[in-house]
Parts: sequence; structure tokens; C-alpha cells
Amino acid sequence: MAGVGLQRSDRDDDDLMAATAAGEEAAFRLLVDRWERDVLAFLIHMTGSRDDAEDLAQETFVRVFRQAGRYRPEGKFRSWLLRIAGNLARSRQRRRRLLKWLPLDTDRHDVASSTPGADRGIEAEQTAQVVRAAVARLPERQRQALVLHRFQGLRYTEVAEAMDTSLAGVESLIQRALAGLRADLTRRGEKP
Repeated sequence: MAGVGLQRSDRDDDDLMAATAAGEEAAFRLLVDRWERDVLAFLIHMTGSRDDAEDLAQETFVRVFRQAGRYRPEGKFRSWLLRIAGNLARSRQRRRRLLKWLPLDTDRHDVASSTPGADRGIEAEQTAQVVRAAVARLPERQRQALVLHRFQGLRYTEVAEAMDTSLAGVESLIQRALAGLRADLTRRGEKP
């Protein structure tokens, strides 16, 4: 019995999408298990809110399930999935017209530590908060390109697919995002 589960988890994403389209719920569950952490992390970076990210992640997978029959198996499932998530995040932000960027792990830096090197850890967390806030102030498309590339580890070609833009467009967005971050951090007296 264990071999059957292992065999199913070794299936590629395109195969799992075809099985989902054919009504195999276990295939869809495998896709969710495989990708929910990446989608959630991406959406947290995009929205700045874990609650919003969780809602959008759930909505993302509902859309994946509903669109399973229209999915074209080209080996680009990750880009397609993150495009859905990104579109949902941008739509929510447009509706709200408000962007919040909250620290991802507020409990971690609220507790004092007597551990050697704790000051460096606190400094690193403070620096991370400053950078997250600067990323949050970037224009939406620049932020999305930067998050997909730097935080999600997508190659430029995958970012282009996820954002439905050209490779040159992605390069430009990321260059402008990095320049914007440097300028923002310098303006605020932070070391870029």
C-alpha cells in the first residue's frame, strides 16, 4: 500500500492536473500538498498579511481545481499556479486600495534572549523588517517580479511566464525594483 502512495507522489504536476481534470481528488490533494507552502509564502510577500495570504491561497487552489480541465500540460505548472495567485493578490489590493506590510514573525523578536549573538539576530530581524517595508512600497508589478525571483527562486523566464510578460520586461521590472529599493533605503538613512 505504501508503494501506491509513493508512486502517486512521484507523479509530475501535469499528470496530476490531468488526473484532477478527470475527477481524481487524491491527485488534487497531492498538488495542494506539494505547492501550498510556496503559494502561501509568495502571497504573504505580496499582501503583507498572513490572513489575507491564507484566504488567497485557498482561492488560488479553488481556481486551479475549477480550471483543471482547461490546463495545458506544458511543464509550466509552477508559473501558471503563481500567475493565478499573483492575479488574485493584485485584484484584492486594487479592491482595497490599501497595502499593509506586517512582519512575518512578530513573536520571534518580542522575546528577549540571553543567547550569545542574540543582538546580531535582533539586528538581522530589524534589517529584514526595514527591507520588507521597502519592498512593500515598490510599485505592484516591480514587487511581484522581485518576490517571484528573489524570494520564490523563479528564473527570469519563469517570472515572465507567471506575470505574462516578456523576458526583457522582467529584467526591467527587477532592475527598477532594486534601484527603487536602494533609493528608498538611502533616503531613509538605511544602508542599501
